Parts: sequence; structure tokens; C-alpha cells
Amino acid sequence: MAKESNFSLILSSPSGAGKTSLVSKLLAELDNIQVSVSHTTRTRRPAEVNAVNYHFISQAQFETMMAGEQFLEYAEVFGNQYGTSKEWVQSTLDKGIDVILEIDWQGAQQVREKFSRNVSIFILPPNKQALVERLQGRGQDNAEVIEKRIAAATEEMSHYSDADYLVINDDFDIALQQLKSIIVATRCKLPVQGCEKLLSDLLS
Repeated sequence: MAKESNFSLILSSPSGAGKTSLVSKLLAELDNIQVSVSHTTRTRRPAEVNAVNYHFISQAQFETMMAGEQFLEYAEVFGNQYGTSKEWVQSTLDKGIDVILEIDWQGAQQVREKFSRNVSIFILPPNKQALVERLQGRGQDNAEVIEKRIAAATEEMSHYSDADYLVINDDFDIALQQLKSIIVATRCKLPVQGCEKLLSDLLS
């Protein structure tokens, strides 16, 4: 079992809300935390690196992992499958390292049912126009795909109330500070392991 003081940080957001950039900065500024790399059947984009951005696998491989119950959570998005390795998350928590899960509302729901020690955060853009501009600014998708992503983003955002915290990514630095504050506060929340000797000495 995972150590009681460690937790999974569930980050959900629509495409274009800036979650990936925030996570990258979090990893650079905080110790003892890692991000889970999902498995996907989606085709790798030119700038993406296997096992860094995603574990790119075939549909057959994905189905084999599903049948073996190797995923902590999985979901289908735009016709592609995405899943989080149960073994990797469990072993990382067992090492005393907190885990960031970048997953949609479906996956977040599955994780909350399986891990009691977790905190979920929903990241939103400041407005709909900013969301559209960010999706268009990526230059990775055609107009039809962008339109589908906007529709999917609206559906995703309707589940914001399932999370424990809401962060509006209008000012990047403020959003980053809010995320860091939530992580630090969660690490201080009881029960916290590793303080047994100190508490024993103080209370004796």
C-alpha cells in the first residue's frame, strides 16, 4: 500500500487550459513529486517522445493491458484510448513520492474510487475566447479537429464541481502558486508519517 503521507494529485482540465505548462513548472520547482506518463493508442506527433510525453502503444497492446487490469484508470478521447499504469503509480507512492495524474473527469472519478488519499484540482481558462485562441495557436490541428476539441472542452468543464479545488489559469504565475500551495497544504494534512519520533519526544 502507498505510504499514508503520500497522495495522488489529480489534475483535470479542458485542452487549452495550460495544464501541461503548469505541470512542467511544478516538476521543476517542487521536490518529491513525479508525473505519471499515460499509455495511449494515439499516433505520436512529430515533437513528442515515447515514454516522455506518452507510452505510445497499439490498440491490441492496450486491450491486453485492460484485460490484465493493469490500468488504474482509462478512457476514450477522440477515438483514442488513454490509460494510467496501476503498477507505476502504486510503486511510486510506495517509494514515498507524490504522483501527478493528468487525466480527464472520467479518469479522475475512477481514481477517487480506488485511492482514498488524493486531491483533485480542476484547471480552467479565464474565458472561452482564451481557450479557443490557445487551441488555434498550437498549430497542430485543422479547423474540424479544433471545433471538436472546443465541444469536448465544454463537456469536460461541466464536471469542474467534482474536484476539490478550482484554479483559473489567467495569470500563469498566480495559477502556479495556487497549485503549489495546495500541494504543500496537502503534505501537511494529518495523518503525516515520519513525525512519530518528534511527536513522541514532544508529548512525553
